[in-house]
Amino acid sequence: MKLALNLFDFSQKIDYRTEILAGLTVAMTMIPESLSFAILAGFPPLVGLYAAFIAGLITAVFGGRPGMVSGGAGATVIVLIALMRSHGLEYVFAAVALAGVIQILIGVFKFSKFIHLVPQPVMYGFVNGLAIIIFMSQLDQFKIISNETFTWLQGEALYIMLGLVALTIAIVVLFPKITKKVPASLVAIIVVFALVVIFGIDTKTVQDIASVEGGFPPFHIPNIPFNLEAFQVILPYSLIFAAVGLTEGLLTLNLVDEITGTRGNGNRECIAQGTSNIANGFFFGMGGCPMIAQTLVNLSAGSRARLSGIIAAVTILLIILFGAPVIGRLPMAALVGVMIMVALGTFEWASFRILNKMPKHDIFVGILVAVITVILHNLALAVLVGVIISALVFAWESAKRIRARSYFDAEGTKHYDIYGPLFFGSVMAFTEKFKINEDPQRVVINFKDSRVADMSAIEALNTLTKKYSAAGKEVYLQYLSADCVRVLGNAEAVIDVNIIKDPEYLVAVEK
Repeated sequence: MKLALNLFDFSQKIDYRTEILAGLTVAMTMIPESLSFAILAGFPPLVGLYAAFIAGLITAVFGGRPGMVSGGAGATVIVLIALMRSHGLEYVFAAVALAGVIQILIGVFKFSKFIHLVPQPVMYGFVNGLAIIIFMSQLDQFKIISNETFTWLQGEALYIMLGLVALTIAIVVLFPKITKKVPASLVAIIVVFALVVIFGIDTKTVQDIASVEGGFPPFHIPNIPFNLEAFQVILPYSLIFAAVGLTEGLLTLNLVDEITGTRGNGNRECIAQGTSNIANGFFFGMGGCPMIAQTLVNLSAGSRARLSGIIAAVTILLIILFGAPVIGRLPMAALVGVMIMVALGTFEWASFRILNKMPKHDIFVGILVAVITVILHNLALAVLVGVIISALVFAWESAKRIRARSYFDAEGTKHYDIYGPLFFGSVMAFTEKFKINEDPQRVVINFKDSRVADMSAIEALNTLTKKYSAAGKEVYLQYLSADCVRVLGNAEAVIDVNIIKDPEYLVAVEK
């Protein structure tokens, strides 16, 4: 009983009407996107819808936090396109299942904490780039297939599409001023749908993309050879798929944490995501991860519990089984309008307001991450590049902080007081502080305001002490912290120096 309460968050007060309406809205926006991504990768359209149902349901129930929505996301689908073209759909299913296993292992070993190493400028760039991708992807809906090529809508068809999109946006913007009890995006979809049906308006609909009719996802073991050669084929794709999915998922979790002022569970999200991808691999799904756009639709509709995600997933299954004729007539203009508003809401406009207050390297990192996200559609690569550059900048700035103050005591011993961390970036500046030939017979290096951080620092000390020894002089290390002493102790074969231990002060206490 306690497990059930924890699993479904029944202890949380749930607004059932809001959750149900939010779930319906999310389902309406997921269907065309899942179909588009499946077709983009060369998969059968239903493979995309099955992924939306399976990933959506499993992560809604078992995921790391309420409010997040998962499905067949473009970030993970892009990873699989090359495998689909080279080896076919069965290898794709196997790669997705293996990626799920990798994600579960990451969650079990609690590696999700490394997402907290992503700096804020990288988050800004990631979110802004994603907002641009969401907006740009909607432009494809203004195209039609003509002679097996995509051409832009023209004339009356274009004006109708633009008018319906504008009407959708107007409803989304204005309806909350009337009431916030019903999601404005769902109202916009229903109103535009009713107008198109009642007045017989000829415009692009969901069925113009692909059919959404099918049955319950069947169990299917991927039909590939179970040998080392096949494993070597799918492993690289599985690793990238797992990394991309977890990166987007954990960043989405952090974003939802900021919006809702609550805290999710990253390791639990990894396990849930991995479980959903294993299920996808064995039930004809293309796999997926949390979808920021649909998650923001869900949150903007007022959802704060798991119920909306469950409703969205079940709705997609019911549409596959029974509601395809109705959903097929849904105007794409309504869905485009909703997603444009999501893109505008996703963009971190606050990043412009603080632009003149940010360091130049942070501005560069944010712009670079956004550009990589937009051009390559590779969210994991964009974040990785941003983190690496931020780390290098941090190392450079820290390296410049190394300083030394020297003086002689009454006995003629020369003291060097070191300030700043001693690590691979600062060892060059550190060694330049010492005047070995000019120094007296006894030298003391004071690390009270410094720290020996890595192997490069140990090697620098080793080289320095050898030079003093070769000159017939003694060098002593003073005020090393306990962890620095351990680092040097582990490197006894590398460095042999005199360490002056700090005095121990005994405090008298009353028994």
